[in-house]
Amino acid sequence: MRRRDAVAAVLALAAALAGPAGAAYPVPTVTLVTHSSPGGGSDVFLRTLVRYLGPKMGVDFAVENLSGGSGARAVARVAQAPADGSVLYATTPTYIQTTLLSSPKYGYQSLEPVVNVFFDPEVLYTRTQSPLRTLGAALEAARAGRAKWGAANPASLERVAMERLKRVSKANAVVVSFEGGRDQMLGVLNGTLDLGIGELQELAAQLEAKQVRLLAVLTKDRLPSHPELPTAREQGVDVVVTKFRGLAGPKHLPPAVLKAWHDGVEAVLADPAYRAEYARDGLVPAPM
Repeated sequence: MRRRDAVAAVLALAAALAGPAGAAYPVPTVTLVTHSSPGGGSDVFLRTLVRYLGPKMGVDFAVENLSGGSGARAVARVAQAPADGSVLYATTPTYIQTTLLSSPKYGYQSLEPVVNVFFDPEVLYTRTQSPLRTLGAALEAARAGRAKWGAANPASLERVAMERLKRVSKANAVVVSFEGGRDQMLGVLNGTLDLGIGELQELAAQLEAKQVRLLAVLTKDRLPSHPELPTAREQGVDVVVTKFRGLAGPKHLPPAVLKAWHDGVEAVLADPAYRAEYARDGLVPAPM
């Protein structure tokens, strides 16, 4: 092989290994907006994702926390951003439910879905010092007295799930909303709340420190990462919910942006290092 051909072959191989999107992405910096407060589920999801995704897409990512209005402020921010791939929104069922419940000026129809990444299991938990050692005990206590349960913002899947749990179990409980999982967590840890709901990602530090106790997972089947944790349905409470995590952007995003995200997410989900993290947190890959 001639030297020039050898150099060309090396350069071609380097380009192939550079990643699915690389310099092809039209902007160097992307802001990912979330309605979640720092430490909440969407915030943790984004900050973990971009550590692995940035090098694969050749992009610098920034996370912007914009709480308020059960996600309405964050959706409005992204809906009015340039349609060049520079600003995207972290989607969960909240942005659909907020639109249906309150009819804001900018709703889910104002955004263009870009990619879904995961399904994220919801778990019920209490503080380790709590006398409530099972979901059955927590529900029995709520029926006997007046319990306080935590949830995310009023339009969140977590709030819907807790209201459903309350109805199905005939519990005498007040469901208190918070802007994010971190604020709810503080209420559980200091004993203000008897029961909380969230995702394993946002509970990771407290679980490692043995500050919280998991009582149930709201999935159809047990989690491979936590086979010892029973589902609510196994414990006689028929509540199953599915939370998606993805990204949406302003309307009329260029095809190159959509393709870059498709390829980037496909590559990052196959990354062994990232796979180890999301598998530990019970996240189920669901690229769409």
